[in-house]
Amino acid sequence: MMDRYSRQKQFKPIGDAGQKKISEKHVLMVGCGALGSANAEMLVRAGIGKLTIIDRDYVEYSNLQRQTLFTEQDCLDQIPKAVAAKNRLHAINSMVKIDAYVMDATSESLFPLLDNVDLIMDATDNFDIRLTLNDLTHKMNIPWIMGSCVGSTGMSYTILPNETPCLQCLLDITPAMNATCDSVGIISPAVQMVAAHQTTEALKLFVEDTEALRTKLVTFDLWNNQYHMINVSRAKKDTCPTCGNEPSYPHLNYEFQTKSEVLCGRNTVQIRSNRAYEIETLAGRLQTVGPVKTNPYLVSVEYKGYRIVFFRDGRALIHGTNSKEIAKTIYYQLVG
Repeated sequence: MMDRYSRQKQFKPIGDAGQKKISEKHVLMVGCGALGSANAEMLVRAGIGKLTIIDRDYVEYSNLQRQTLFTEQDCLDQIPKAVAAKNRLHAINSMVKIDAYVMDATSESLFPLLDNVDLIMDATDNFDIRLTLNDLTHKMNIPWIMGSCVGSTGMSYTILPNETPCLQCLLDITPAMNATCDSVGIISPAVQMVAAHQTTEALKLFVEDTEALRTKLVTFDLWNNQYHMINVSRAKKDTCPTCGNEPSYPHLNYEFQTKSEVLCGRNTVQIRSNRAYEIETLAGRLQTVGPVKTNPYLVSVEYKGYRIVFFRDGRALIHGTNSKEIAKTIYYQLVG
Protein backbone atom coordinates (compact mmCIF):
# COMPACT_ATOMS: atom_id res chain seq x y z
CA MET A 1 0.00 0.00 0.00
CA MET A 2 1.30 3.45 -0.90
CA ASP A 3 2.26 5.65 2.03
CA ARG A 4 -0.64 8.07 2.51
CA TYR A 5 1.79 10.79 3.62
CA SER A 6 4.25 10.30 0.77
CA ARG A 7 3.59 13.68 -0.87
CA GLN A 8 3.86 15.47 2.46
CA LYS A 9 7.14 13.73 3.28
CA GLN A 10 8.53 14.72 -0.12
CA PHE A 11 8.25 18.31 1.05
CA LYS A 12 11.80 18.87 2.33
CA PRO A 13 11.01 20.88 5.48
CA ILE A 14 8.96 17.89 6.70
CA GLY A 15 10.51 14.67 5.35
CA ASP A 16 10.40 11.33 7.18
CA ALA A 17 11.65 12.79 10.45
CA GLY A 18 9.12 15.57 10.42
CA GLN A 19 6.26 13.21 9.64
CA LYS A 20 7.19 11.11 12.65
CA LYS A 21 7.10 14.23 14.84
CA ILE A 22 3.70 15.20 13.43
CA SER A 23 2.33 11.74 14.28
CA GLU A 24 3.28 12.25 17.93
CA LYS A 25 1.52 15.60 18.42
CA HIS A 26 -1.67 16.29 20.36
CA VAL A 27 -3.79 19.29 19.35
CA LEU A 28 -6.67 20.77 21.33
CA MET A 29 -9.21 22.37 18.99
CA VAL A 30 -11.35 24.90 20.86
CA GLY A 31 -14.47 25.30 18.74
CA CYS A 32 -15.54 23.22 15.76
CA GLY A 33 -17.45 25.58 13.53
CA ALA A 34 -15.97 27.05 10.37
CA LEU A 35 -12.33 27.43 11.44
CA GLY A 36 -12.48 24.30 13.59
CA SER A 37 -13.77 22.18 10.72
CA ALA A 38 -11.18 23.44 8.25
CA ASN A 39 -8.24 23.16 10.65
CA ALA A 40 -9.29 19.79 12.03
CA GLU A 41 -9.59 18.25 8.58
CA MET A 42 -6.19 19.50 7.44
CA LEU A 43 -4.50 18.36 10.65
CA VAL A 44 -6.11 14.92 10.56
CA ARG A 45 -5.21 14.48 6.89
CA ALA A 46 -1.64 15.53 7.80
CA GLY A 47 -1.46 12.65 10.28
CA ILE A 48 -1.31 14.20 13.75
CA GLY A 49 -1.35 11.71 16.59
CA LYS A 50 -4.32 12.99 18.58
CA LEU A 51 -7.01 15.63 18.23
CA THR A 52 -9.24 16.77 21.08
CA ILE A 53 -12.30 18.77 20.04
CA ILE A 54 -14.49 20.88 22.31
CA ASP A 55 -17.66 22.60 21.08
CA ARG A 56 -20.98 23.46 22.73
CA ASP A 57 -23.20 23.78 19.63
CA TYR A 58 -25.05 21.51 17.20
CA VAL A 59 -25.18 21.55 13.39
CA GLU A 60 -27.66 23.90 11.67
CA TYR A 61 -28.36 24.54 7.98
CA SER A 62 -26.72 27.97 8.07
CA ASN A 63 -23.45 26.20 8.98
CA LEU A 64 -23.22 24.18 5.76
CA GLN A 65 -22.12 27.11 3.60
CA ARG A 66 -18.70 27.20 5.28
CA GLN A 67 -18.34 24.41 7.90
CA THR A 68 -16.87 21.69 5.75
CA LEU A 69 -17.19 18.60 7.97
CA PHE A 70 -20.98 18.62 8.21
CA THR A 71 -23.86 17.32 6.08
CA GLU A 72 -27.59 17.92 5.70
CA GLN A 73 -28.25 14.76 7.68
CA ASP A 74 -26.26 16.17 10.61
CA CYS A 75 -28.65 19.14 10.54
CA LEU A 76 -31.76 16.96 10.42
CA ASP A 77 -30.51 14.90 13.34
CA GLN A 78 -29.25 17.98 15.26
CA ILE A 79 -25.92 16.27 15.89
CA PRO A 80 -23.53 18.18 18.15
CA LYS A 81 -20.72 19.64 16.09
CA ALA A 82 -17.98 17.90 18.08
CA VAL A 83 -19.62 14.51 17.53
CA ALA A 84 -20.35 15.06 13.85
CA ALA A 85 -16.78 16.24 13.32
CA LYS A 86 -15.34 13.22 15.09
CA ASN A 87 -17.40 10.85 12.95
CA ARG A 88 -16.34 12.52 9.72
CA LEU A 89 -12.68 12.81 10.72
CA HIS A 90 -12.49 9.14 11.68
CA ALA A 91 -13.77 8.29 8.19
CA ILE A 92 -10.97 10.44 6.74
CA ASN A 93 -8.14 9.03 8.88
CA SER A 94 -8.85 6.18 11.27
CA MET A 95 -5.27 6.24 12.60
CA VAL A 96 -5.74 9.54 14.42
CA LYS A 97 -7.09 9.33 17.95
CA ILE A 98 -9.97 11.79 18.30
CA ASP A 99 -11.76 12.82 21.49
CA ALA A 100 -14.91 14.94 21.31
CA TYR A 101 -16.45 16.95 24.16
CA VAL A 102 -19.87 18.55 23.86
CA MET A 103 -19.59 21.37 26.37
CA ASP A 104 -18.85 25.04 26.87
CA ALA A 105 -15.22 26.14 26.83
CA THR A 106 -14.32 27.73 30.16
CA SER A 107 -11.18 27.80 32.26
CA GLU A 108 -12.70 25.06 34.41
CA SER A 109 -13.68 22.79 31.51
CA LEU A 110 -10.49 23.35 29.50
CA PHE A 111 -7.96 22.83 32.28
CA PRO A 112 -8.44 19.03 32.65
CA LEU A 113 -7.96 18.61 28.89
CA LEU A 114 -4.50 20.19 28.77
CA ASP A 115 -2.44 17.15 29.78
CA ASN A 116 0.10 16.32 27.07
CA VAL A 117 -1.33 18.93 24.68
CA ASP A 118 1.34 20.25 22.31
CA LEU A 119 -0.71 23.02 20.68
CA ILE A 120 -4.04 24.77 21.14
CA MET A 121 -5.85 25.89 18.03
CA ASP A 122 -8.22 28.83 18.42
CA ALA A 123 -11.43 28.25 16.47
CA THR A 124 -13.74 30.09 18.84
CA ASP A 125 -16.39 32.69 18.18
CA ASN A 126 -15.70 35.22 20.92
CA PHE A 127 -12.95 37.10 22.72
CA ASP A 128 -13.99 35.99 26.19
CA ILE A 129 -12.83 32.45 25.43
CA ARG A 130 -9.74 33.74 23.63
CA LEU A 131 -8.69 35.75 26.66
CA THR A 132 -9.20 32.66 28.82
CA LEU A 133 -7.07 30.66 26.37
CA ASN A 134 -4.45 33.38 26.46
CA ASP A 135 -4.09 33.07 30.23
CA LEU A 136 -4.29 29.26 30.29
CA THR A 137 -1.68 28.78 27.59
CA HIS A 138 0.76 31.12 29.29
CA LYS A 139 0.22 29.55 32.68
CA MET A 140 0.75 26.05 31.23
CA ASN A 141 3.41 27.13 28.67
CA ILE A 142 1.50 25.81 25.64
CA PRO A 143 1.69 27.58 22.26
CA TRP A 144 -1.55 28.57 20.59
CA ILE A 145 -2.56 29.91 17.21
CA MET A 146 -5.19 32.59 17.11
CA GLY A 147 -7.54 33.02 14.17
CA SER A 148 -10.75 34.85 13.33
CA CYS A 149 -12.76 35.78 10.24
CA VAL A 150 -15.89 37.70 9.34
CA GLY A 151 -17.22 38.99 6.04
CA SER A 152 -14.30 38.69 3.62
CA THR A 153 -11.70 39.52 6.25
CA GLY A 154 -9.55 37.45 8.56
CA MET A 155 -6.50 37.47 10.79
CA SER A 156 -4.12 35.03 12.45
CA TYR A 157 -1.21 35.18 14.87
CA THR A 158 0.99 32.55 16.49
CA ILE A 159 1.50 33.08 20.22
CA LEU A 160 4.46 31.46 21.94
CA PRO A 161 4.55 31.88 25.74
CA ASN A 162 7.63 33.73 27.00
CA GLU A 163 8.58 34.70 23.44
CA THR A 164 5.90 36.64 21.57
CA PRO A 165 3.40 39.30 22.62
CA CYS A 166 0.21 37.72 23.94
CA LEU A 167 -3.37 38.51 23.00
CA GLN A 168 -3.69 40.99 25.86
CA CYS A 169 -0.68 42.88 24.52
CA LEU A 170 -2.18 42.94 21.02
CA LEU A 171 -5.52 44.28 22.24
CA ASP A 172 -3.74 47.36 23.55
CA ILE A 173 -2.52 48.30 20.06
CA THR A 174 -5.22 46.93 17.71
CA PRO A 175 -8.87 48.04 17.63
CA ALA A 176 -11.58 45.45 18.37
CA MET A 177 -13.87 44.85 15.38
CA ASN A 178 -16.82 43.34 17.30
CA ALA A 179 -18.48 42.34 14.02
CA THR A 180 -19.92 38.83 13.82
CA CYS A 181 -20.97 36.46 11.04
CA ASP A 182 -24.58 36.97 12.10
CA SER A 183 -24.37 40.75 11.74
CA VAL A 184 -22.26 41.14 8.56
CA GLY A 185 -22.10 37.62 7.10
CA ILE A 186 -19.09 35.65 5.90
CA ILE A 187 -17.78 34.01 2.74
CA SER A 188 -16.15 30.60 2.96
CA PRO A 189 -12.86 31.57 1.24
CA ALA A 190 -12.10 33.84 4.21
CA VAL A 191 -12.42 30.81 6.49
CA GLN A 192 -10.11 28.71 4.34
CA MET A 193 -7.51 31.48 4.18
CA VAL A 194 -7.32 31.82 7.97
CA ALA A 195 -7.25 28.04 8.43
CA ALA A 196 -4.43 27.74 5.87
CA HIS A 197 -2.35 30.19 7.89
CA GLN A 198 -3.16 28.44 11.18
CA THR A 199 -2.47 24.89 10.03
CA THR A 200 0.74 25.87 8.25
CA GLU A 201 2.04 27.45 11.44
CA ALA A 202 1.03 24.32 13.35
CA LEU A 203 3.05 22.10 10.99
CA LYS A 204 6.08 24.35 11.42
CA LEU A 205 5.79 23.99 15.19
CA PHE A 206 5.35 20.23 14.97
CA VAL A 207 8.52 19.69 12.92
CA GLU A 208 10.39 22.27 15.03
CA ASP A 209 11.17 24.57 12.10
CA THR A 210 11.13 27.66 14.31
CA GLU A 211 13.06 29.74 11.80
CA ALA A 212 10.12 29.47 9.40
CA LEU A 213 7.49 30.61 11.90
CA ARG A 214 5.66 33.76 10.93
CA THR A 215 6.44 36.40 13.54
CA LYS A 216 3.94 38.98 12.29
CA LEU A 217 0.20 39.41 12.64
CA VAL A 218 -1.45 38.67 9.30
CA THR A 219 -4.69 40.37 8.26
CA PHE A 220 -6.50 40.32 4.93
CA ASP A 221 -9.63 41.33 3.07
CA LEU A 222 -10.15 38.99 0.15
CA TRP A 223 -12.98 40.98 -1.42
CA ASN A 224 -11.01 44.23 -1.45
CA ASN A 225 -7.69 42.59 -2.36
CA GLN A 226 -5.87 43.63 0.79
CA TYR A 227 -3.18 41.67 2.64
CA HIS A 228 -1.05 42.98 5.48
CA MET A 229 1.74 41.62 7.68
CA ILE A 230 2.06 43.71 10.84
CA ASN A 231 5.16 43.68 13.02
CA VAL A 232 3.83 43.52 16.59
CA SER A 233 7.03 42.52 18.37
CA ARG A 234 7.21 45.83 20.23
CA ALA A 235 3.73 45.26 21.67
CA LYS A 236 5.06 42.88 24.32
CA LYS A 237 5.03 44.59 27.73
CA ASP A 238 6.83 43.71 30.94
CA THR A 239 3.73 44.88 32.83
CA CYS A 240 1.28 42.68 30.94
CA PRO A 241 -0.88 40.72 33.43
CA THR A 242 -0.64 37.61 31.24
CA CYS A 243 2.88 37.51 29.77
CA GLY A 244 4.72 40.15 31.79
CA ASN A 245 7.27 39.79 34.56
CA GLU A 246 4.63 39.25 37.25
CA PRO A 247 1.68 37.52 35.57
CA SER A 248 -1.63 37.33 37.43
CA TYR A 249 -3.66 35.60 34.67
CA PRO A 250 -6.72 37.79 35.32
CA HIS A 251 -9.09 36.00 32.97
CA LEU A 252 -8.80 32.82 35.00
CA ASN A 253 -10.26 34.72 37.97
CA TYR A 254 -14.00 34.66 38.51
CA GLU A 255 -14.47 38.41 38.64
CA PHE A 256 -13.08 38.84 35.11
CA GLN A 257 -15.27 36.17 33.52
CA THR A 258 -18.55 36.66 31.70
CA LYS A 259 -21.28 35.39 34.01
CA SER A 260 -24.80 34.14 33.35
CA GLU A 261 -27.79 33.55 35.58
CA VAL A 262 -31.42 32.53 35.04
CA LEU A 263 -33.85 35.20 36.24
CA CYS A 264 -36.53 33.43 38.25
CA GLY A 265 -39.99 33.36 36.68
CA ARG A 266 -39.06 35.56 33.70
CA ASN A 267 -37.96 33.04 31.02
CA THR A 268 -34.84 35.19 30.79
CA VAL A 269 -31.11 34.75 31.22
CA GLN A 270 -28.88 37.63 32.28
CA ILE A 271 -25.32 37.70 30.97
CA ARG A 272 -22.88 40.07 32.64
CA SER A 273 -19.68 41.00 30.85
CA ASN A 274 -16.74 42.88 32.33
CA ARG A 275 -16.89 45.34 29.43
CA ALA A 276 -19.31 48.22 28.93
CA TYR A 277 -21.35 48.62 25.75
CA GLU A 278 -21.30 51.70 23.55
CA ILE A 279 -25.04 51.80 22.93
CA GLU A 280 -25.03 53.95 19.80
CA THR A 281 -22.41 51.84 18.00
CA LEU A 282 -24.05 48.58 19.02
CA ALA A 283 -27.48 49.79 17.88
CA GLY A 284 -26.12 50.66 14.45
CA ARG A 285 -24.50 47.26 14.01
CA LEU A 286 -27.58 45.34 15.16
CA GLN A 287 -29.76 47.00 12.50
CA THR A 288 -28.78 44.24 10.08
CA VAL A 289 -29.85 41.50 12.53
CA GLY A 290 -33.43 42.45 13.37
CA PRO A 291 -35.77 45.20 14.58
CA VAL A 292 -33.91 47.49 16.99
CA LYS A 293 -35.18 49.85 19.69
CA THR A 294 -32.93 52.14 21.65
CA ASN A 295 -32.90 54.85 24.30
CA PRO A 296 -30.07 56.54 26.22
CA TYR A 297 -29.79 53.56 28.57
CA LEU A 298 -30.11 50.42 26.45
CA VAL A 299 -30.59 48.85 23.03
CA SER A 300 -32.86 45.89 22.29
CA VAL A 301 -33.12 43.69 19.21
CA GLU A 302 -35.46 40.91 18.05
CA TYR A 303 -33.41 37.95 16.85
CA LYS A 304 -34.37 34.34 16.10
CA GLY A 305 -37.49 34.62 18.23
CA TYR A 306 -35.63 36.07 21.21
CA ARG A 307 -35.50 39.63 22.51
CA ILE A 308 -32.04 40.71 23.61
CA VAL A 309 -31.52 43.86 25.66
CA PHE A 310 -28.03 45.34 26.13
CA PHE A 311 -27.34 47.84 28.94
CA ARG A 312 -24.45 50.30 29.03
CA ASP A 313 -22.92 48.67 32.10
CA GLY A 314 -22.17 45.40 30.27
CA ARG A 315 -25.32 43.46 31.13
CA ALA A 316 -27.49 41.71 28.56
CA LEU A 317 -30.91 40.10 29.04
CA ILE A 318 -31.85 37.28 26.68
CA HIS A 319 -35.63 37.00 26.85
CA GLY A 320 -37.30 33.80 25.65
CA THR A 321 -35.17 31.08 27.26
CA ASN A 322 -34.16 29.69 30.63
CA SER A 323 -31.16 27.91 29.11
CA LYS A 324 -27.79 29.46 29.89
CA GLU A 325 -26.26 27.55 26.97
CA ILE A 326 -28.78 28.89 24.45
CA ALA A 327 -28.49 32.39 25.90
CA LYS A 328 -24.69 32.39 25.61
CA THR A 329 -24.87 31.13 22.03
CA ILE A 330 -27.26 33.95 21.07
CA TYR A 331 -25.17 36.49 22.98
CA TYR A 332 -21.91 35.60 21.23
CA GLN A 333 -23.58 35.49 17.83
CA LEU A 334 -24.48 39.14 18.34
CA VAL A 335 -21.47 40.63 20.14
CA GLY A 336 -18.62 38.36 19.06
